[in-house]
Amino acid sequence: MNALIEVMGSMDSIEIGLWVTGLMLVLIVMGVRVAFAAAIAGFFGLLWIFSARMGFEKGFLVVVKMIGTIPHSKVSTLALSLIPTFILIGYLAYHAGLTRALFEAAKRWIGWLPGGMGAATVFSTAGFAAVSGASVATSAVFARIAIPEMLKLGYDKRFAAGVVAAGGTLASLIPPSAILVIYAIIVEQDVGALLMAGFLPGVVSALIYAGLIVFMAKMREDFGPPVTGFNWKQRFESLVPALPVFAVVVIIVVCIYGGVGTPTEAGALGAFIIFAMAVRKGMRWNSLKDSLIETAKLTAMVFTIIWGVLIYVRFLGFADLPGVFSEWIVGLEQNPMLTLIMILLAYALLGMFMDAIGMLLLTLPVVYPAVIALNGGEGVAAADSAFGLTEVGCSIWFGIIVVKMAELCLITPPIGLNCFVVAGVRPECSVQDVFRGTTPFFIADVITIATLIALPNIVLWLPGQMGFN
Repeated sequence: MNALIEVMGSMDSIEIGLWVTGLMLVLIVMGVRVAFAAAIAGFFGLLWIFSARMGFEKGFLVVVKMIGTIPHSKVSTLALSLIPTFILIGYLAYHAGLTRALFEAAKRWIGWLPGGMGAATVFSTAGFAAVSGASVATSAVFARIAIPEMLKLGYDKRFAAGVVAAGGTLASLIPPSAILVIYAIIVEQDVGALLMAGFLPGVVSALIYAGLIVFMAKMREDFGPPVTGFNWKQRFESLVPALPVFAVVVIIVVCIYGGVGTPTEAGALGAFIIFAMAVRKGMRWNSLKDSLIETAKLTAMVFTIIWGVLIYVRFLGFADLPGVFSEWIVGLEQNPMLTLIMILLAYALLGMFMDAIGMLLLTLPVVYPAVIALNGGEGVAAADSAFGLTEVGCSIWFGIIVVKMAELCLITPPIGLNCFVVAGVRPECSVQDVFRGTTPFFIADVITIATLIALPNIVLWLPGQMGFN
């Protein structure tokens, strides 16, 4: 035992960092939740480092005091208050009947296209994403509404389930987005700029989804008939019940883009508008209570992951793994764009085994500094950078791309959460059916990511108008 202690004490911080990271990965593979695996590994790593410096007893006291301050110091930040308001908006919107209103409006306006019901589902989920920051909630809600409608028209159940699961991922990009808020906090960038940056890529992603559906419908005669028979009066009438969605979008854009208010104020005002709409629609106490409880549960889950991972992040800082990884990335003798693509492929692989939030929280403290260094470092001018972007521009651009990569986690086996949610809501669709149905949309996401990499102005135009470039 003494020999083991001596060996452990003789290791440098980088070696300790690698061993502790390996321990965390083993715990995750064993089935330990990301929050607890990261917290255990981070605590053990900090204890290892400080015990080697000042002895076990004193090191233990220092580490306990250090990690005891993390939950309050980080979760009490104003930016994180956005998350519960964004989640609450989604649940209240469901009880206000906005999901049904959005789907009906989309059906009347674009149902006449080949594969029109599938395209209508995509655009209605995109509309709901504008009032909800939760992908899982979006998939769960539209699994109840859109899948029965498509099955009645003769759509294949696998495709119907795949559309809903993939459409739900749009909530990760289109503001308000909880995962973009988390990214902004991790990399210490402006929350409003990140939220605005996700708007156009979210629209592009929805258009690519819809274009894929129309193309598939033209290639297959048995795809499902278009929905016709609605006149212009009926189409415009269908927009009236969906007006609160447009109101929330305007509030978010005006508050953040126009500088009228903060993102937190935009989220709170949006929640109040949707709440008033829900009450007007006849929402009762039980529905409100369920909305509040579900919001609290999801918020507690997200915050718990943040707490646990931040302990591990604190350890990474003492172990200096981010700095070493950045030096290694910059030292690679290959095209920086190829290195970036390799990083994104690693995210695609990692996303098959981890949830999106946990994956980003665990990897960004190491990967983000490396990407910034790869671009040219802090304060680099666009003309002198590897990707033609300033440091701030690279931060925002990479954030949108990596969040889009995180969306793949939600529809890829074996733990694509959206697929399990859809299968749970619709018993006639097995998990295998849903995964098969999402395959075309995986290809569409690859096309979207390639487009955002090739045309960064899609991401940076709105933040640039706000002065972030």
